[in-house]
Amino acid sequence: MPMTFRGLARVAAVGSLCGLVSGCADRGPSVDEARRAGRSVESLAAADEDHFRDMDGGIVLTPEEVRGRNMWIVWTGGNDRFWDTITVNSFGAFDLLKIVSSHPTLKFSRDNRWNYLGLVNEPCFEKATGPDPQRYGLWLDKRRADCSPDPFENAGKYKGVAIGARGKNMPVGSYYGWASGIVGLRLFPNPDFDEAAVRKWNPERYYNDETYYLSKDLVRPYRVGMSCGFCHVGPNPVKPPADPEQPKWQNLSSNVGAQYFWVDRIFTWKYDPSNYMFQLLHTARPGSLDTSLVSTDYINNPRTMNAVYNLGPRLEIARRWGKEKLTAGGLDNAQFNDYVKEGPLTRFFEKPDTVWTPRVLKDGADSVGALGALNRVYLNIGLFSEEWMRHFNALAGGKHITPIAINVARTNSVYWLATEAGTPDMARFFLKASTPHRLKDAPGGERYLVKDPGALQRGKVVFAERCARCHSSKLPAGAPGLDPDGAVGPGYLEAWNRYWEWTKTEDFKQKTRDIVLSSDFLENNYLSTDVRVPVTLLETNACSPLATNAIAGNIWDNFSSQSYKDLPSVGTITVHHPITGEPRPYRMPAGGRGYTRPASLISAWSTAPFLLNNSVGKFEPSPSVEARMRSFQDSIEKMLWPERREKDPVLGDKVPGVIDRTTVRSYLRVPAGYLPEFLRGLLNPLHRFAPWIVGEGGVEIGPIPAGTPINLIANLDLLPDGPGDHLEHKQKLLALLLDLKRDLKSLSPNASDEEARKAFANLVPRMLELSKCPDFVVNRGHYFGTSFFKEEPGLGDADKRALIEFIKTF
Repeated sequence: MPMTFRGLARVAAVGSLCGLVSGCADRGPSVDEARRAGRSVESLAAADEDHFRDMDGGIVLTPEEVRGRNMWIVWTGGNDRFWDTITVNSFGAFDLLKIVSSHPTLKFSRDNRWNYLGLVNEPCFEKATGPDPQRYGLWLDKRRADCSPDPFENAGKYKGVAIGARGKNMPVGSYYGWASGIVGLRLFPNPDFDEAAVRKWNPERYYNDETYYLSKDLVRPYRVGMSCGFCHVGPNPVKPPADPEQPKWQNLSSNVGAQYFWVDRIFTWKYDPSNYMFQLLHTARPGSLDTSLVSTDYINNPRTMNAVYNLGPRLEIARRWGKEKLTAGGLDNAQFNDYVKEGPLTRFFEKPDTVWTPRVLKDGADSVGALGALNRVYLNIGLFSEEWMRHFNALAGGKHITPIAINVARTNSVYWLATEAGTPDMARFFLKASTPHRLKDAPGGERYLVKDPGALQRGKVVFAERCARCHSSKLPAGAPGLDPDGAVGPGYLEAWNRYWEWTKTEDFKQKTRDIVLSSDFLENNYLSTDVRVPVTLLETNACSPLATNAIAGNIWDNFSSQSYKDLPSVGTITVHHPITGEPRPYRMPAGGRGYTRPASLISAWSTAPFLLNNSVGKFEPSPSVEARMRSFQDSIEKMLWPERREKDPVLGDKVPGVIDRTTVRSYLRVPAGYLPEFLRGLLNPLHRFAPWIVGEGGVEIGPIPAGTPINLIANLDLLPDGPGDHLEHKQKLLALLLDLKRDLKSLSPNASDEEARKAFANLVPRMLELSKCPDFVVNRGHYFGTSFFKEEPGLGDADKRALIEFIKTF
């Protein structure tokens, strides 16, 4: 779709999350529910109805492409099990069944889902006006009588997986579930909702009684599954809905990304700012999500949800500069050659171990081929959670992470096999449908485009000389350092530096001007090189390129290349003390970390705010052309005039931007049962030695004063990467948390935030020592073309404005 001390914080809010979905106690063979039910991959056939024919500009698709789009929008791969377990173990703090409801007590309903949650209402539904006796008294959207049935609900054609109560006191349903009224969320009968659960079920108490809906013993009638479309379907920029709360299918696009998604409101439905978990999730600006939210790496790292544009040209630049070597489990990834025996798609893998691949994740880690990247996404949203969750403590951390193996998924998960079988058609769909959305084609778009050909010509020249080196897939041949196959492995940084120096020469600039000034420059241009750029040059927040999920031995080990794992350190960056603003050096680690692949600028007019975390520019909740252009103009000016960016309210000009801080006084509460073993010292002695006397108990840390840098806590490294006891680190962490708990607890009940801040500040040096990412300024960097960039003179205002006019045409 999408925690630590970020673990502890997430545990606290979501309630429980050590064994959250891990099934730690059961160490028998991990098989998925489809395998348990005796299903075969052939029995989970891809849906072939062209139900979404009005989407994506009404593009005409082949049968294979139709199946690919259907998979993107409605296939959940059995992950309803995962999301239900998250709900149960969070004691209901996270609850997708509430998100799809319209009960009057909720802050959201079908009437304001778009504006409040940023979620897309599925066309042909109407809001619930009362409890539905046919659906256990829940307030769920109902399909309108004048609309044709959802073909994916056909249980005769797509017979569901019969386990537990399914086929007994509940219908089996379809393996695509029932439409929920929200695009990307599907309802499935809960196999645990047996006759005993039916007798205990009370829908009114589910919405109104906290003692009931927060019970870990509550069994809900439905589980909610999530498709890729939940995080990627959005309003079509060139065919926006008149009312975003009531879109029609022709107003929706499969590939634009969930640019308006409010993760804090979706993942903590009660919206309680005094809960530190809410504060943590609130750092995710609309349209961004920490993709390591579940398989936590102890770094709070919300990143934008990718738009999928021009897959064909992206594959072509991969064929030029995307060569990578695979080893060990990486060799088990599916490749186009496994499904296509001739034609252009066979050019991206060469036996035994060479792949030419896009770098899908922002840190360039997804580097095993396009199909491997697509398949991994399904694991990350809960497919085969029976196995996946064994490799870490979900959300909480505190356990050594191990890789999930593709060969285990192939052996034990029918859902995985069905997903692998379907993603080639998904790729075919995007090869056809991921074309740009151009401003000139949007309603009223022409009035935002410059009429002066001289200004546009100047903008093209500026782009050629300053931007194309990272933001064009059409570049001169013979690029030093990168041609012919792109550089990889330990020598990559030296090769990148040679390429970068060449881009400053007149030789590069003249050749690139000729390319950019060509009338077909924008045709089939991915508007990115997709190569890895060192963060030392970008100067953006380092938490994204510090992510560790894909390094050797970590959870996504099988989905990153050996070339990625062998990347050298980019060197030393400058970070800033979150209390004093003092600049400090920080040495970036090697092994894959330290790089970011450039974002594509396709349809940039419609994708603001900017930077990898949406931190630069004003967010506009409306998907109208007018609102998109207001956001674009504000955002692009702040990119090119960085002095206009948001300043930190506490440190001001002492730091180069804003630090995410708590908005109100908050508390971190962790149930005792979900503390990692080495942190049990945080419990009081009576609880540790006689828990049957004091009850479930737990740890409360607070009050955390308003204005506290959130990532001081969220980025505490509960367990360093790699095997080993790490005893000294654990001792330091436990001592820090004990002192933090004691110092804050010792404050009087009427203590001010200023007093709490003083108590908190005493421990900051130790917190920084244990931080996995000590970079706190979130909207800094990408200063190219400005006076902030030290390697080249800044552009004049006229050149910047000409450049903006050209970017509007992308």
